[in-house]
Amino acid sequence: MRYPRDLLGYGPTPPDAAWPGGAHIAVQFVVNYEEGGENCLLHGDAGSEAFLSEIVGAAAWPGQRHWNMESIYDYGARAGFWRLHRLFTERQVPVTVYGVATALKRSPAQVAAMQAAGWEIASHGLKWIEHKDMAPDEERQAIREAIRLHRLVTGERPRGWYTGRSSLNTVDLITEEGGFSYVSDSYADDLPYWHEHAGRRQLVIPYALDTNDMRFATAQGFNCGDQFFSYLKDTFDTLHAEGAAGRASMMNIGLHCRLAGRPGRTAALARFVDYVRSHEKAWIARRIDIAEHWRKTHPPRPDAERPSRLSEAAFVARYGGVFEHSDWIARRAFADELSPANDTAGGLHAALTRQFRAASEKERLGVLTAHPDLAGKLAEARRLTESSTAEQASAGLDALTDAERQRFTQLNARYVETFGFPFIIAVRGLDKAQILAAFERRIANDRGSEFETACRQVERIAFFRLSDMLPA
Repeated sequence: MRYPRDLLGYGPTPPDAAWPGGAHIAVQFVVNYEEGGENCLLHGDAGSEAFLSEIVGAAAWPGQRHWNMESIYDYGARAGFWRLHRLFTERQVPVTVYGVATALKRSPAQVAAMQAAGWEIASHGLKWIEHKDMAPDEERQAIREAIRLHRLVTGERPRGWYTGRSSLNTVDLITEEGGFSYVSDSYADDLPYWHEHAGRRQLVIPYALDTNDMRFATAQGFNCGDQFFSYLKDTFDTLHAEGAAGRASMMNIGLHCRLAGRPGRTAALARFVDYVRSHEKAWIARRIDIAEHWRKTHPPRPDAERPSRLSEAAFVARYGGVFEHSDWIARRAFADELSPANDTAGGLHAALTRQFRAASEKERLGVLTAHPDLAGKLAEARRLTESSTAEQASAGLDALTDAERQRFTQLNARYVETFGFPFIIAVRGLDKAQILAAFERRIANDRGSEFETACRQVERIAFFRLSDMLPA
């Protein structure tokens, strides 16, 4: 069974962002332009808007217009937008707009101002409404209509996409549609990453909801501009310091004309913009600039066959021998759950080892007895598996003196007679003398402790084998 969520991502060693000019951080300001595209009877919706406003505990009014809600959204278009526009243009700060297509259509003066300022206008969908219950075909049609209308309004097809109130299918549908340099319906990382669907690779530039003025309109959010500024500053300082230490990443600041466009909040935002501009090694960019840089610096690369995407037959054929002659472990791991987190040596080792540890003592004994003796008759007859042959050769066990061979033969016989399974040790990195010393030391153990020791060595051998097959 495949678990689709990727809980590993870049892991402990993210790629070098290599931002232009050696910047320690990429800072990106987004102005969400939604005013005129929200839920409203005038727009053919069933009720009024209830999301992200100054109205505490707002709820949709079915079948009714909501004058207070509408006028708050109107403020964003009539006053808030222009205040943000002045702030960014006076400081010559590049901006990305998430523009709802129907909102852009109703605001020609604002669109002209965006374009005159050189702002990127990405698509924020057709309407500022909830998509979670949309059927895929309905959402697909809405995406295509948003693209069509966006082109008519701005003169260009959008190159970026962010639905915001998205569905489970949104990112895949954008990937299928094609033609987008990036999609931002994800909050999964501090860096861009590639998403694969239906044989296509789509760049994802994650967004953020914590460094977002929406917290002014939510419970446990920002109460005043100082809180907003302080949180943005702390985020910037942390990421800038991480970048200086070689882990450069990205900071997203999300803004709404009806929220951040209020005077007291714009003042805090202006302080933060000036704070960022006072720092060297801070690249302020549009999202399309980040997308173009990432595509050039970290283009999608063909993946090797990833374990979590293989069929059961292919998975077992490839990994069934990791535990010696015990492909039932691979079958159980496949039936349990595999995800992108299992596509590395360590990740797949965890999945396989979990099945080995969960097995009965009799089954684990079967795995132990499937292992050959060290430098035994099977090795002499060249009847070892390819992995075992290479492992024993790496420790020099294929080039023993007569005396060494005799000693191994004696110890093998005594060990099997004592414990009922062969002596097992992960030989990588060991020489003949070290192996013999471990042999002679462990043969004095009681059976219970030696059984557990042998099982741990089997797991260690499996890890070494996977390390030769998969990335770390």
